[in-house]
Amino acid sequence: MQLPFTKARATCVAAFAVAAFAVALTASGQNTPEKPLMSEQAFKNVRVLKGIPVSEFMATMGFFSASLGENCTHCHVEESGGNWDRYADDNANKETARRMIGMMGAINKSYFGGRRVLTCYSCHRGLDRPKVIPNLAELYGPPLPQGEDEIAAQAPKAPPADQVLDKYIQAIGGSGKLAALTSFAAKGTSQAYGETDKYPADLFAKAPAARTLIVHTPNGDATTTFDGRGGWTAAPHTDRPVPLLPLTGDELEAAKLDAELCFPMRIKQALTEWRVGVSETIDNRPVEVVQGRTPRHTAVRLYFDKQSGLLVRLIRYTDSPVGLNPTQIDYADYREVAGVKMPFRWTVTWLDGRSIVQLTEVQPNAAIEAARFEKPAEPAK
Repeated sequence: MQLPFTKARATCVAAFAVAAFAVALTASGQNTPEKPLMSEQAFKNVRVLKGIPVSEFMATMGFFSASLGENCTHCHVEESGGNWDRYADDNANKETARRMIGMMGAINKSYFGGRRVLTCYSCHRGLDRPKVIPNLAELYGPPLPQGEDEIAAQAPKAPPADQVLDKYIQAIGGSGKLAALTSFAAKGTSQAYGETDKYPADLFAKAPAARTLIVHTPNGDATTTFDGRGGWTAAPHTDRPVPLLPLTGDELEAAKLDAELCFPMRIKQALTEWRVGVSETIDNRPVEVVQGRTPRHTAVRLYFDKQSGLLVRLIRYTDSPVGLNPTQIDYADYREVAGVKMPFRWTVTWLDGRSIVQLTEVQPNAAIEAARFEKPAEPAK
């Protein structure tokens, strides 16, 4: 199902969109990550979702939007489109959303020991009102493909995770070639879902600790930087309510994993509790599904083409008070750079948006100034 997309919705979730590009590398000797800005510090009239970072607050808004199949102005006044201050205004739908959060929390506490078993999506499934009558066409029609949310145990007859990961390392060039690639600078384009324009993009990466992506939009640069321990996203004031944000929690872990896949020599150490699930298909090609867990114990699934051994998809999650927010990255257009096969195109899909980055040129082992990986300046108003 493709959710409705409007300019108002695009700006409301812009922070989440930029965060989806966050890519990090492991490092040491850097500054301690910044203390996150909390929702009630950044926004007015926050009554329920207090005490959570702004990035988690925005992810929660995306979860609402995807669960109901509605854009931002459904729970905000129409005048909020293009005016961040009006998002604080109340209307009937926002009041209902607050009550629903309380109801969901009460049910989970009373019947599931406080575990988050029930979410907005459990009942709404992309509709503003939950269905209450079974649909016979759905009941007797062909079942929709459903991948596992969690791989509970190693699937019978599935190869061990080490075997799949070793095949991947060999497929992209082998450990020797990977060790010789210590940095790269790339140019390309970025295109947002629902938009026809493609904007120039610059990507800088240096092993083992730094990566910066800059998308040059008409309103100004959108920048994501990670210096090894701290990370930030910056975007024009017109595109999101808080123009400069530190990456925290699951976003930091996701950024680190993305970066490790750019220089994936230590992919086995990137996650723990590796296991292989039942084989699936992507674009009619069989894939091995491998799951690992982050230090925060969040599941991450990687999909490797059975024939080529290349990584073609990754699905990871970031937490929010109302549910886990999935992000899917599809890798394609592999080309050889200094003996290493790299994806020149990746498509990032989250609850209510999609972005496509297409590289056009990559300079391996480029000399990159340290300033490229410093905290971005706050965009001017």
